[in-house]
Amino acid sequence: MKAYVFPGQGAQFSGMGLDLYENSEMAKALFHKANEILGFEITKIMFEGTADELKQTKVTQPAIFLHSVILSKVLGDRFKPDMVAGHSLGEFSALVANGTLDFEDALQLVSKRALAMQKACELQPSTMAAVLGLEDNVVEEGCEATEGIVVAANYNCPGQLVISGEIDAVHEACDWMKEKGARRALVLPVGGAFHSPLMEPVREELAAAIEETVFNTPQCPVYQNVSTTAVTNPEEIKKNVIAQLTAPVKWTQSIQHMIKDGATSFIEVGPGKVLSGLVKKIDRSAETAVASI
Repeated sequence: MKAYVFPGQGAQFSGMGLDLYENSEMAKALFHKANEILGFEITKIMFEGTADELKQTKVTQPAIFLHSVILSKVLGDRFKPDMVAGHSLGEFSALVANGTLDFEDALQLVSKRALAMQKACELQPSTMAAVLGLEDNVVEEGCEATEGIVVAANYNCPGQLVISGEIDAVHEACDWMKEKGARRALVLPVGGAFHSPLMEPVREELAAAIEETVFNTPQCPVYQNVSTTAVTNPEEIKKNVIAQLTAPVKWTQSIQHMIKDGATSFIEVGPGKVLSGLVKKIDRSAETAVASI
């Protein structure tokens, strides 16, 4: 069975999506539609922007979403998922790919999510850190032992977790984890504590927009970051998308459940190949590939 996976923030690069724009009339039309919906020329930033311009959350999230979704549409008959999953932001790409969300509705939600996250980051200084070489339960223990708000935010693969929270608390937790034998505990160059309680204002703001959006019955199951298991009920999908903003991304568990349910190959759709690497670290026997036109 084929599982298609969609990347999240951090996969962006200058020139992303340009090959799609130049080689497909459908892609070109969708990119122009995106410029209209967003109210600015995101294509110009995607194709020619600097790393700093692409790093702005309000640009990064719709840019990665557009690259992933438009590529999946350009693939045409070659795109036949038996199941889908997306890492954080990538969950919105996955929900367009399996028919749960329309392209335009999803892009508007992604844009609102990005703007709300950027605003939350400006209001409450916070950060994230990658922790390598510790068991999940040790990282969780370290977060609980630290004063202030810091939580496990991304379960990327065994031995690779990301923690998220207040700046001082994240630094203190990193020191604790180094003492416990972490190979690395490195504060990341991000402007906010994604997938932590500090994103509660974003969750509240986005919940209203999500509730008003039509979620269709999907063509195949989505393995969501919150639930980690196959979901096909539109109301349950909607509830999990809202919860995702303050809950951890359980990527390791999602991939394990996909394999248990019969996934034999994982195709990454979007910029980069980070997820293919994570899948291999979760299960060496899994076949991985990166989609291309």
